[in-house]
Amino acid sequence: MDLRLPAVPHEGPVLVAFSGGMDSSVLLHLAAGDPRVRDRGLRAVHVDHGLHPQSAAWAHACTQACSALGVPIEVRHVTVVEQGEGLEAAARAARHAAFAEVLAPGELLATAHHRDDQAETVLLRLLRGAGDGLAAMRPLRPFAAGWLWRPLLDLPRETLHAWAREQALHWLEDPSNASDRHDRNFLRHHVLPRLAGRWPQAGQSLARSARLLAEQADLLAGEDSRRLARLQGLDPSTLSLPALLQQSPAWRARLLRAWTTGLGLPPLPGDAPARIEAELLASRPDAEARFAWSGAVMHRWRDLLHAGPETAPLPEDFDASWSGTEPLRLPTGDVLRLEPALAFDPPLRVHARQGGERIRLPGRDHHTTLKHALQDLGVPPWERRRLPLLSHPDGRLLAAGDLLLAGDFRDWLAKQDARLRWDVRGVQAAGPR
Repeated sequence: MDLRLPAVPHEGPVLVAFSGGMDSSVLLHLAAGDPRVRDRGLRAVHVDHGLHPQSAAWAHACTQACSALGVPIEVRHVTVVEQGEGLEAAARAARHAAFAEVLAPGELLATAHHRDDQAETVLLRLLRGAGDGLAAMRPLRPFAAGWLWRPLLDLPRETLHAWAREQALHWLEDPSNASDRHDRNFLRHHVLPRLAGRWPQAGQSLARSARLLAEQADLLAGEDSRRLARLQGLDPSTLSLPALLQQSPAWRARLLRAWTTGLGLPPLPGDAPARIEAELLASRPDAEARFAWSGAVMHRWRDLLHAGPETAPLPEDFDASWSGTEPLRLPTGDVLRLEPALAFDPPLRVHARQGGERIRLPGRDHHTTLKHALQDLGVPPWERRRLPLLSHPDGRLLAAGDLLLAGDFRDWLAKQDARLRWDVRGVQAAGPR
């Protein structure tokens, strides 16, 4: 059997996602034996999920297999945390996060997905009520700093298995693949074989439908972008509610999915548009309505929808002393820092909001309630609950994150040629400077 990889569809070296199973073993051997791939640069990555007692032994076996082929390999250990989406989805999310960290700019991550995987994905998404998601997996798409390439997507599993046996390849067998606990395994062992018994071309037909749906989705994507451009503000994580309500219900549902996907958030569940219509769009502007899914959250506040990763508020009892000479990491993962680092004398108190705080803003001879100042600045309620406050030991409020500074504290920073920074999980918080 003459089995070869198709031409690499983009410039850049190739990183093979290598689990050690049959599919990825075929992919690795094909890539290692292809001078076109070798010449552009080839390496592999193995993700150890730590979910099986033999996972460390599997990682070692993958390292040995790559060494025998002269392919450098990087092993990444991840922690799988379920957030209500199931173990299979949580493991996939952890694996993809590891791939994104490893992938170099312009590099192609090659995965061993094949035609049977595509058929399983189409069926799973049908059962979950997906829309454009029925387009399933693409042969090539942008991913992290490079590209995700699926060179085996047109080949059935039986072809890969026949080639692996012909080449006398050795591969690992994950015992969990025999379990019906996971939805994909149930389809693989019970549903697709029965479909193929009645309709021998079932797998091929499902894959062809996925390609046709992908073409239709691509045609609509341009219109999605044009309509979203009229709804989004300067902050892409916000959407104008009045402008959204001018769209038809079907377009509202489509644009919500396109918007959240563009923000890099998990796909919206099938019933999400209807729930957002009822729980957010129909709510009062001051109701602080929210819709959460898979670690992400959408809020309605005033005339805007806000979407992003779900974040925890600063604990109400948080209270710390900060000298300013070192960055201060908060319980939320946020960081307070002075640039350049200076010493506060005396050290300042960093604490959570308790309510009733007042601040004397620059250019004013009276104090303003912090709540009203934050409202005037347009800071949403859920961000206010995350906000660290800086106070002098004598009780004067000096700052609310880096969004609001008291006049005397701003003047002191200016004399020191320094700036206060509130980094939200490593990303600088928005706000006036």
